[in-house]
Amino acid sequence: MNRYFYFIALGFVTLMGVQAHGQALSDNRAKTANGTLEGITEPSGIRSFKGIPFAAPPIGELRWKPPQPAANWQGVRKADKFGPRAMQNPIFGDMAFRSEGMSEDCLYLNVWTPAKSSRESLPVLVYFFGGGFQAGDGSEGRYDGESMARKGIVAVTVNYRLNVFGFMAHPELTKESPNHASGNYGLLDQYAALLWVRENIAAFGGDPKKVTIAGESAGSIAVSAQMASPLSKKLFSGAIGESGSLMGALTPVTLVEAEAAGTRFATTNGVNSLAELRGLPAAKLLEFIGKRGAPWFSLTIDGYFLQKDPFALFAAGEQAKVPILVGWNSEESNARGVLGQDKPTVANFEKAVKRLYPKNGDQAFKVYHPVTDDEVLALATDLASDRFIAFGTWRWADAHSQTGGKPVYRYYFSHARPAMKSATGNNTGLPKGAPHASEIEYALGNLDKNNVYAWTPDDFKVSDIMQTYFANFIKKANPNGKNLPKWNPVKANKPADFMHIDTETKLETEQHRDRYLFLIEESVKH
Repeated sequence: MNRYFYFIALGFVTLMGVQAHGQALSDNRAKTANGTLEGITEPSGIRSFKGIPFAAPPIGELRWKPPQPAANWQGVRKADKFGPRAMQNPIFGDMAFRSEGMSEDCLYLNVWTPAKSSRESLPVLVYFFGGGFQAGDGSEGRYDGESMARKGIVAVTVNYRLNVFGFMAHPELTKESPNHASGNYGLLDQYAALLWVRENIAAFGGDPKKVTIAGESAGSIAVSAQMASPLSKKLFSGAIGESGSLMGALTPVTLVEAEAAGTRFATTNGVNSLAELRGLPAAKLLEFIGKRGAPWFSLTIDGYFLQKDPFALFAAGEQAKVPILVGWNSEESNARGVLGQDKPTVANFEKAVKRLYPKNGDQAFKVYHPVTDDEVLALATDLASDRFIAFGTWRWADAHSQTGGKPVYRYYFSHARPAMKSATGNNTGLPKGAPHASEIEYALGNLDKNNVYAWTPDDFKVSDIMQTYFANFIKKANPNGKNLPKWNPVKANKPADFMHIDTETKLETEQHRDRYLFLIEESVKH
């Protein structure tokens, strides 16, 4: 760690004697390194502390810089409302925010705890939201930590910078950086939050040595990135990934490529210097990224936070050596992603596959091979899902099983949500599979936070099973427990056992490893 970041990290570290050991939480107060917080007691008895600043507002000259230490405060700070969400455009229709507006001043986290005092040393869950690194917020009801807290876990949700604010690289940013790096500010925000958890979570009854990081989609990719970073990989003891990894969707680019994208973004919008970029109102930057053809800023192999190509890093066993629980859904992408508007016939599917893989179409059709027309929709859905995000998740699990030295538990979620409620309360069309992100409420026990769907007893049954598996893993690095189907870990270089989560949850063994080995070959060629 260089001297610059050493002193920055010190800003997040609690000095000896600051943390109050054994402090009761009966008054809804918790003493952190920066000052005393006052949360609220929910009707369930769980205490929540919302809108906690874990870093300084990344505004003005701090725009596009690593997060700086949060300021101390005097007296008692109210922690009863979510902080502002990060700057973002409304690009996803399923996001329901409870935050206090939107602002560049967005580096806040939220804590839910069942603890009665700071002596309890409970396991901790730190959850990163999804949204393609473009949108999302820790206030969304589907991520709410109260249900996990009722399971005996201190739950934390974290905000981080997004889109151009969180992931733009630029030559001038690299030049001014003592780390000779730019981009990945959103990941550095998450790292700062993990430092905050390490130094402060005991005040809420959590065990800083028993932290599991988790996330869905971009949040899952972020989990794999934290595992890959030399900065953060010692700050947690387990990881959960729901649909996504560095080795699939949104794979990081080189610093040179990222800087070029940042330069194009600036010049295309008539901005010729970093000083001008920093001088623009945040709303103007949002306007720029909302234009057709604007870059989708993602992760960068910057030589600092991410120092190496993730494929090579995991192959060399240089990632965090922690147990992981990962999986994906049955309909991450729709069959139309392969077939387009063509009818689902074997002939049309073969034509589509050979269009997608012009040099190896025969091999692709061999591993994704329907015999009858009735099988085409399922195969096209599988291929579309693999190409989108399932394959990258599989590759993360497979690589970690070979070099991680710790158990890997894999799941496959296929439970279809029920009908949506109409304005009159009547049910409308039922989905066929489990779409991307549809498992979140089930896994975190938050069906009651989503009023869009007409949940049934089967939905609550599936949620209870999935959440219990997750809670067991957070508590003891193993999802198994009483009255649950036994879940075997993955065996390296062999067809993996996985937990198929549905109304009838059961352990199965993968039948299509050949598909993923083919996709590895394809990714190497390209």
